[in-house]
Amino acid sequence: MSAFKPLVFSGVQPTGNLHLGNYLGAIKKFVALQDTSDCIYCVVDLHSLTAQLVHHDLADQTRSITAAFLASGIDPKKHIVFNQSRVMQHAELAWIFNCVARIGWMNKMTQFKDKAGKDRENASLGLLAYPSLMAADILLYRATHVPVGEDQKQHLELTRDIAQKFNNDFSDRIAGLGVGVEMRIGEETVNGYFPLTEPVIGGPAARIMSLRDGSKKMSKSDPSDLSRINLTDDADAISKKIRKAKTDPEALPSEVDGLESRPEAENLVGIYAGLAEMSKADVLKEFGGQQFSVFKPALADLAVERLAPIATEMRRIQGDRAYVDAVLRDGGERAGVLAETTMKTVRDIIGLLQG
Repeated sequence: MSAFKPLVFSGVQPTGNLHLGNYLGAIKKFVALQDTSDCIYCVVDLHSLTAQLVHHDLADQTRSITAAFLASGIDPKKHIVFNQSRVMQHAELAWIFNCVARIGWMNKMTQFKDKAGKDRENASLGLLAYPSLMAADILLYRATHVPVGEDQKQHLELTRDIAQKFNNDFSDRIAGLGVGVEMRIGEETVNGYFPLTEPVIGGPAARIMSLRDGSKKMSKSDPSDLSRINLTDDADAISKKIRKAKTDPEALPSEVDGLESRPEAENLVGIYAGLAEMSKADVLKEFGGQQFSVFKPALADLAVERLAPIATEMRRIQGDRAYVDAVLRDGGERAGVLAETTMKTVRDIIGLLQG
């Protein structure tokens, strides 16, 4: 893997308002990673079609996600920020990967089973092939690392499977073209063109749950706005939602083990830890034995301190549509150059006639 240039890639779908879970689980990591790595961050608008084909405001939703990236501190000059549909090579590589991946692999994807529900025959082909497009997003730039939430780990494992099968199947051609890296896979050494991308997972708040039900993930689609803190919420809304967040009657424990079987308590402690950049254990050292009547105001103050400036900046950036469009256009042009470099080589590896 050391022969592949380190590169971080990740994307966010433009569906609904971003919330605290998106920020702590993804965007905050994006911001931190740009200090140590070359990064490409994508608004994956093609993926949003698998959830809902007809959108009335997809362009503005794409701009909104971009504004959240920028307001949170992502630098579009040092790194690349763009929307997926702007770079046609994503769809081209996705088709090739559709021919690499096996139907059995796709049928095992938990998210497909969850989203298709009982009426799987009526699910779109796009929903089934979603992980193949995700693999193309990542491997189009030969990304070595992807910050993902727990719910995307299985898709990243499939990305690695696709890369490994491609490398195995075309090992001789990759070697003949002189574009490969020797990779040890099990007992065999192959010439690989694509890296086996590693996930970047971790932190005290990798998975944020609903403020109304600690057993459910915080979601844009939850009918109750009190279940989530939106990145566009002002200070009053943030404080109100934390104040009304579901809890239990017990005091906070002094040890992390004491959070077991207390999902709402664990969620709020995790949110505090994520915002404060400390461990859950350290949060409980400070607040263990305290009632929620003490902890909630402290959490509300912290959330307002960290999130309200982002909301203000996000609203300002959203008001400058020309600037947002310019960022996406510039990012798309830079991403397109990298993408075409990869695809020219992939076409040669496969044997497609070009030029």
